[in-house]
Amino acid sequence: MKKIQMVDLMTQYQSIKQEVDTAILNVIENAQFINGPEVSAFQQELEGYLNAKHVIPCANGTDALQIALMALGLKPGDEVITPSFTYVATTEVIALLGLKPVFVEVDQDTFCIDVTKIEAAITSKTKAIVPVHLYGQAAEMDAIMDIARKHNLFVVEDNAQAIGCTYTHADGSVSKTGTIGTIGCTSFFPSKNLGCYGDGGALYTNNDELAAQIRMIANHGQSKRYYHDVVGCNSRLDSIQAAVLRIKLRRLDEYNAKRRAVADHYDRFFSKYDGIKTPVRNPKSEHVFHQYTLTLEGIDRDALNTYLAEKDVPSMIYYPVPAHKQKMFSAFDSETTHLPITDWLTERVISLPIHTEMEAEQLETICNAVASFIEKK
Repeated sequence: MKKIQMVDLMTQYQSIKQEVDTAILNVIENAQFINGPEVSAFQQELEGYLNAKHVIPCANGTDALQIALMALGLKPGDEVITPSFTYVATTEVIALLGLKPVFVEVDQDTFCIDVTKIEAAITSKTKAIVPVHLYGQAAEMDAIMDIARKHNLFVVEDNAQAIGCTYTHADGSVSKTGTIGTIGCTSFFPSKNLGCYGDGGALYTNNDELAAQIRMIANHGQSKRYYHDVVGCNSRLDSIQAAVLRIKLRRLDEYNAKRRAVADHYDRFFSKYDGIKTPVRNPKSEHVFHQYTLTLEGIDRDALNTYLAEKDVPSMIYYPVPAHKQKMFSAFDSETTHLPITDWLTERVISLPIHTEMEAEQLETICNAVASFIEKK
């Protein structure tokens, strides 16, 4: 049996090696490393996949979030509502721009922002909501968009973990996550469901004016070379990464289906244990399982994490310290924020390996290792 990994990028590469090697070599031979034809082609192909009017590639997912907030014209002191139970990049960019993150609770079952808690957090300074489609499942976007329209707020979707996920609206129509709000943001970090071989990211929007503003900000604030209209940044997806992403995009639905099959196996195995809660699948969302995350009750999560490591079974805790308890946000008195469900989850969640190349023997080993720990207690 091969060594178990949280994400097995090498085995995935071997399955597409010839295509990837040829594509990378073509970029090198053509020497169009920045804004070359591979980037334009990937942009167009991702627009088609998402059914989004505009895709703007950038250097990474964190840049995508920052550029999105910059493009909306928010001013220092404006408030942005976001969950605390997320990777820090979601909230970091808010503070970086002099905005105020306002942390709200998440739903205990789906791990996504609790829409029933959003309106109570809105003030006269609130300008945007940043929902996170955490672990690969869509937040309740219909309710979020209703609130946003009612209060005239922007919605920036953090879709870094859920590319390819579909959301079914109340009227029966279906959208890809990231295309529902004002702007969607994603990351192509190697371990993502659609990952490149370095850093990469993208923004998407159906608003022509916003798309033009995003492109300008990502290119040093210039719409014409050497004429800089706004303060921007330098954030580009390079041609080699775009070439890799084009190959993987054609397989994204297949990759996500393989992840769901792994999740199905885990679900069946762990359903017999009272102390283990398997991921709740929102019927409105086609979960793409960027992470497979258990919630433990009456089981020592940290001890299990250590035990699995001793058995050469990797596991991860996403996220042990929520944003509102991070030192970086102390200037916002965030430590006084009361988010009991978020705090409860940070003490109980654990993620097991899930990727496109998992073998039956590996799955059996992982499941049996968790079971042996539980049955010893």
